[in-house]
Amino acid sequence: MKNIYWLIVLTVLFSACSRPHRFVIGVSQCSDDEWRGKMNREMLRESSLYDGTVAIEIKTANDDTEQQKRDILYFMEKKVDVLVVAPNEAAPLTSVVEKVFDSGIPVIIVDRKILSDKYSAFIGADNYEIGKTAGEYIVSILKGKGTVLELTGLKSSSPAFERHLGFLEAIGKAPDVQLLASVDAGWRRQDAEYKADSILGCFSHVDVIFSQNDRMAVGARKAAQKIAREGIRFVGIDALPGKDMGIDLVLNGELDATFIYPTGGDKVIQIAMDILRHEPVSRETILNTALVDKTNARLMKMQSEQILLQDEKMEVLSDKIGESLARYANQRIILYGCVSFLCLFAIMAIVLRKSLRLQHRMNETLSKRNEEITLQKEQLEQQRDQLVSLSKKLEEATHAKLMFFTNVSHDFRTPLTLVADPVNQLLQDKDLNREQRDLLQIVKKNVTILLRLVNQILEFRKYENGKQELHLSHCNLKESVEEWTHAFLPTLHRKFIKFEFETENVLDNQWFFVCDKEKIERVYFNLLSNAVKFTPENGKIKVRLSQTEKNGCPFFCIYLSDTGIGISPEHIRNIFDRFYRIDTHFSGSGIGLALVKAFVELHGGEIDVESNEGKGTVFSVMLPSDLKETEYLGKSEIQPEENTYEECIPDNTDELEDDVVFDSAKESVLIIDDNADIRSYIKRSLCSRYTVIEAENGLSGFRMAMKYIPDVIISDIMMPEMDGIECCKRLKKEMQTCHIPVILLTACNQDEQRIDGFLSGADSFMAKPFNLKVLETRIQNLIEGRKRLCLPQNELLAVEPKSVLCDMDKEFIRKFKSLIEENMSDSALNIEDLGKNMGLSRVQLYRKVKTLTNFSPNEYLRMVRLKRASRLLSSSDMSVSEICYEVGFASPSYFAKCYKDQYGESPTKSLKRK
Repeated sequence: MKNIYWLIVLTVLFSACSRPHRFVIGVSQCSDDEWRGKMNREMLRESSLYDGTVAIEIKTANDDTEQQKRDILYFMEKKVDVLVVAPNEAAPLTSVVEKVFDSGIPVIIVDRKILSDKYSAFIGADNYEIGKTAGEYIVSILKGKGTVLELTGLKSSSPAFERHLGFLEAIGKAPDVQLLASVDAGWRRQDAEYKADSILGCFSHVDVIFSQNDRMAVGARKAAQKIAREGIRFVGIDALPGKDMGIDLVLNGELDATFIYPTGGDKVIQIAMDILRHEPVSRETILNTALVDKTNARLMKMQSEQILLQDEKMEVLSDKIGESLARYANQRIILYGCVSFLCLFAIMAIVLRKSLRLQHRMNETLSKRNEEITLQKEQLEQQRDQLVSLSKKLEEATHAKLMFFTNVSHDFRTPLTLVADPVNQLLQDKDLNREQRDLLQIVKKNVTILLRLVNQILEFRKYENGKQELHLSHCNLKESVEEWTHAFLPTLHRKFIKFEFETENVLDNQWFFVCDKEKIERVYFNLLSNAVKFTPENGKIKVRLSQTEKNGCPFFCIYLSDTGIGISPEHIRNIFDRFYRIDTHFSGSGIGLALVKAFVELHGGEIDVESNEGKGTVFSVMLPSDLKETEYLGKSEIQPEENTYEECIPDNTDELEDDVVFDSAKESVLIIDDNADIRSYIKRSLCSRYTVIEAENGLSGFRMAMKYIPDVIISDIMMPEMDGIECCKRLKKEMQTCHIPVILLTACNQDEQRIDGFLSGADSFMAKPFNLKVLETRIQNLIEGRKRLCLPQNELLAVEPKSVLCDMDKEFIRKFKSLIEENMSDSALNIEDLGKNMGLSRVQLYRKVKTLTNFSPNEYLRMVRLKRASRLLSSSDMSVSEICYEVGFASPSYFAKCYKDQYGESPTKSLKRK
């Protein structure tokens, strides 16, 4: 056998030696989009022209700088012949690219630059010139007068920075063209849509939105369409050919113009091959750009379509050449195979003798193995017996748990009844004021929900013990479903859920059947309430009634489908199990669907579920339509409780206010909770002292916090869409909100949840049920503590603040102070200008600066100017008037007044003391 092995190895080596050397080119792309897809296709097509001597391996980092570092190190460890890098960010990737270059691997930088000259060649367009050309075009279409918004790419990437500088130079030559804001949208359409939506809300008039690529331009246009902002022109960059790409967008009128940003994939491979052949190459290869608007878009499209057609033909020819080479390689392999076969046949006699000896040894080994398998079989049987025993113990434990819940539920009924009846009596008092009545209504509603949960456990226990009986009566299924659906209409309208109800075309009297109407009602309410809970806004729920037969028996079928979040395959087989819950972000006892299945089976029916995760769920209930009343008539031991199923559905239809009126004398508190009663309960206590903002889930709360910058945030943990811990993490990572204290409310006292909360940046925890007085005191302490952390005046003017502020807040103060110092001589500098450069609205900037420094932005601006004036008075030969204008004061008299208020003496006296 060893001889055969070595013969095959020698054959392969012989065939390999005859093949030409293959160069491996590693490509590290920063992202995966249409533009880079086109570049990749160009590189692959160009490499096919080198007779199979070039292999290209492409890795995409998907805008993740750390992932791109790992990709580059992977190519270095693989020792590729040439490395091509399109860096996501300049600074973070410089060191790792230098490391590859120092290892001896040639490096070609494509599209974006690094902060080093350690590379073999650069290929890409002149981003500064593209930005400048775009700015000149916008100035020309505005005729030198108008307002512009700029959406940049990732500001830490060189194209975004260079395009921005070129754009600023061009519009700077037109003094009547005003740049309203320049915002980082990270090259993404979704981010551009979100940022544009926020910015357009701050500016009532915008003439042009310039986006640094076409995807962001499309996102900005979509945001403008949502709020019906007409008359805005949209300019992008890339001008890719193809359906719904840049050229098409200009032709369709979605963009006013775009600029060709060439990919140059073929040029990359050509330069890489020149490097590998040790031929001279240009260190900088700059690709040309051109304007595409309605005057030349059709021509550009025709040219691009012709080029694409030629590319397709080249790819077909390349495939045919590849097939020919493959056939040649196969024929060569067949030849070597025949030679190998002849050699194998020659030594077969020798190998056959050795094989017989090996077979004898294997028989002995197999005999021993059989003995081991027999022993393993006995062990498996013992393990099976142990599993049976464990299963029995598990069933006993489950039974004990149900017994415990049953006993506790019985104990709950008496105090709940004693709470419910006095509340009902108090509600009949006509002297109650509105606040007292609202509080009692909250108590009544939640007592009713507790009674419903208790009754569910008791009824499920009765079903398992075989004591649950049906109370049959005649029921019209169609009329009942229409009646039961009525209770859900307010919630469906509030969530903008489209509801459809349809039945087969049969007479109304043909929907009558015998059933326990109360239990079928509970089945329907439970299924529909789950559909409403898990279907997002603008979704769809459909209920369909039909008649069918199964095994010769007639059945009524109820199909309930939704377009909600769906159920994964790992969960769907367990959803009817008792106490099973899929998503801990939603409240629930985990017994509702188990009780539904029990009630359906009690009628002799069946229930089934189908679901596609992320697309929706369909429940189907089959009920026998010929159930005989005499077969099931009976009387249960416990009379049914008052129907309380409407409590399954939230009855608060009030919309949350989006616009909040702030009182400058009050601090603001944001309450994030999916329970409207909790929000109302807390708001009622705090509204007299604080401006209260409400949000119904973590995602909405995050957006509210970014918009209003509250002084304190109170958030529940378990919420749909985004839980409180994730919301807290995101708030603490944002520059605008990282300073805001966060109090997390939780119904769970587990240490693990508290640890996760504190790791997310939470400042305090409060367990439900909580005392409102304690909550108010905690809010007050956090606000006072936040004020004590404000920077003292001597640190406000220091180069680097040394207080206990977090790094993000220190960076905010440093950047804000740097902006002031750069524009200090401009007497017209104001909060709006500073806010635009910081990427914040006027309100956001004011609240952030006021919170961190205890001074308004204008007060802080004046302090920095006076500090500079003090230094100039003591160290320069300038006059008082010259210093006044140098630091941005428009009036020497006002400068003298402010200086004296700050330092206790006039600037003239300070100048004389020098």
